[in-house]
Amino acid sequence: MTSTTPATSATSTVAPAVSVTAVDKVFSTKAGEVTALTGIDLAVAPGEFVSLIGPSGCGKSTLLRLIADLDAPSTGTVEVFGTSAHRARLDQKYGIAFQQAGLLPWRTVAGNIALPLELAGAPSAERAARVDELVALVGLGDFADRFPDQLSGGMQQRVAIARALAKKPALLLMDEPFGALDEMTREYMQTELLRIAADTGAAVVFVTHSIPEAVYLSDRVVVMSPRPGRIADIVTMNLGRTADRADDLREDGAFFEMITAVREALHGTPVSGARGVETR
Repeated sequence: MTSTTPATSATSTVAPAVSVTAVDKVFSTKAGEVTALTGIDLAVAPGEFVSLIGPSGCGKSTLLRLIADLDAPSTGTVEVFGTSAHRARLDQKYGIAFQQAGLLPWRTVAGNIALPLELAGAPSAERAARVDELVALVGLGDFADRFPDQLSGGMQQRVAIARALAKKPALLLMDEPFGALDEMTREYMQTELLRIAADTGAAVVFVTHSIPEAVYLSDRVVVMSPRPGRIADIVTMNLGRTADRADDLREDGAFFEMITAVREALHGTPVSGARGVETR
């Protein structure tokens, strides 16, 4: 079994962005107990992009919720930058975005982005400056005074991402944020997310059902088994990704090789000839 921790210097003392250790999650239902996750060990390095992929019901969204402290593990521990997930939520160390943008319809783009800053009691001048930064970052500088119903789906998701970044978190948690978008908009948003992650230096944990999306975005793809959810494989992407060639990756032979590696890992078949696979 290979380590699920990304390679770091032996002398490094930087805490992982996310550390999940020996985590199980059991839900109580009317029909009895249901084990959603079992034996989960995972570490995500600062600045790393990790996708969680697997069949429906495998627990990938549950794992994201545990990291976000929206639910608690039955056993094991979850830490974010060396503190408990609960403490990290209180300290606003992460931002989160879901499949639905969840914007407040009575607030403008600027007002939605500013909401976390208002709740934190940030001074108005600080809020205004940060909102200006973020609308520029997500390419919505001309839409700051628009309302959600005046925006396309992709634009709404960009607002949701900007809002998640309002407090300058070093970790971004995303649960299928592009799942409801058309393919062209989805590809555009994937490229935008890579740019935003590079610009901010944030680590990202990203839930998706799409193999090409996981491969395109990620440094590593965590492949999960059917319930009870386990980490079946971790596939390290070997794409030579750089900011100036992100758009070319989808035509690269290595991209298709990595898609094959993840697909074979999902189906539990040997990843013959594929590079960068950590087998558990």
